[in-house]
Amino acid sequence: MSRFWTDKIASLDPYVPGEQPQDKKYIKLNTNESPYAPSPKALAAMQDQVSERLRLYPDPNCVTLKTALAKSYQLNTGQVFVGNGSDEVLALAFMGYFTGGKPLAFADITYSFYKVYAGLYSIEPKLIPLDDDFNIVPTDYENLDVSGVVVTNPNAPTGKALPLSDIEAILNANPDVVVLVDEAYVDFGAQSAVTLVNQYPNLLVVQTLSKSRALAGIRVGYALGHPDLIEGLERLKNSFNSYPIDRIALAGATAAVEDETYLKEICDKTIATREQSVKELEALGFSVLPSATNFVFATHPEKNAEQIYLALKEQGILVRFFGSNKLRIGNYLRITIGTDAEMAALATALKALLS
Repeated sequence: MSRFWTDKIASLDPYVPGEQPQDKKYIKLNTNESPYAPSPKALAAMQDQVSERLRLYPDPNCVTLKTALAKSYQLNTGQVFVGNGSDEVLALAFMGYFTGGKPLAFADITYSFYKVYAGLYSIEPKLIPLDDDFNIVPTDYENLDVSGVVVTNPNAPTGKALPLSDIEAILNANPDVVVLVDEAYVDFGAQSAVTLVNQYPNLLVVQTLSKSRALAGIRVGYALGHPDLIEGLERLKNSFNSYPIDRIALAGATAAVEDETYLKEICDKTIATREQSVKELEALGFSVLPSATNFVFATHPEKNAEQIYLALKEQGILVRFFGSNKLRIGNYLRITIGTDAEMAALATALKALLS
């Protein structure tokens, strides 16, 4: 601890991302990256930007990307906000909409960055427990005295999805605060709440290009919502960093959003591999939660998750273990869906470990 740190810095419990080790080449099934290359059109668009034009600032309003997103979701550009990854979008939303002095409601088992943002902005978390089957229960979000509600759909790390009717129930129960629906994994099998944006002025939907569009490396995320909510995010962004998206990322993101054929192709591949992988894991004795994401959440009733994680790492395969101190999920592993060949390698290694 430095003597120059403020009390705020000293009190923070920062987010710990999944391992990105440099000691050797791994089969990376731990950070929910796509195993497939980005859209060829996106790669070409980014390569085109590697020129003398990089001496110029990018468009601070990201008009081309907002236009592509608005067209894709049948919205107006005034209903679209873009940021440096969905994490930045989430951070600005937390800052702008949840710092009113009341607690912020979100699930007890969900994306762990929410607690980090809450600590950063001095927001009291109101943790709503998942039920015994790791489901979000909409009635648990009724009669809350909170500054807002955050719902991850599909949830992470569990992978379970809510039907749109449950999202509507949560929206109807909380009409006077922002309900943020984090849809990082929605393209892998869940219903998007974007279709509800024009009906609910308090709905903010956040998505990312890191997962289904295979662009984790360029850090682009976005929010869709009522123009008033989007204008609020723009005011915050322009009070912090007017140029969050660089020229290369802007070009690649726009092309990726426009290439809907490629999006469907790699999502279909991932879903097919996921379903096959679930069968193989269950055949090895794992219990696997239903998943609408590009990962599965699994536990073995007779084997220790940490030991499996460490043994796989020794063999050059990384999966995500959240820690034995995580209570209900301490014996679970989150396994990103890779290529068929990568998942076959995982299955072979697990068979040897469990024999």
